[in-house]
Amino acid sequence: MSRIQIFDRAMCCSTGVCGPQVDSVLPRFAADLDWLAKQGHQVERYNLAQDAGQFAGNATIQQKLASEGVECLPVVIIDDVIVGQGDYPDRDQLLSWLGEAPSGEVTRTAKPTGLPVTGDDCCGGSGCC
Repeated sequence: MSRIQIFDRAMCCSTGVCGPQVDSVLPRFAADLDWLAKQGHQVERYNLAQDAGQFAGNATIQQKLASEGVECLPVVIIDDVIVGQGDYPDRDQLLSWLGEAPSGEVTRTAKPTGLPVTGDDCCGGSGCC
């Protein structure tokens, strides 16, 4: 399973789902992250106001903030690679970054029909890559 890290802008609480004006995207995003965690992914979410040490201890995030400022937040990192920044992705976008179909199945590119499948190909004879 993948490690998913979210570096959020400063918010009043860890999910941003509090206070007098809640961004309508934040409850959905929190639910999507919870769902991914239940699927077995390691989900880590850091809030600039509450987890400044995580921001300071991550060279990639430090560089991003130094070059682009807080406007780049949120930053989504999957397995140490930045996959998104500046807005909150929906579940389908998160799944595509994880290489999964919306149904939760891993996406694979099938070999074109009519081509021989041998044990020497990149697929090891499975017929899919």
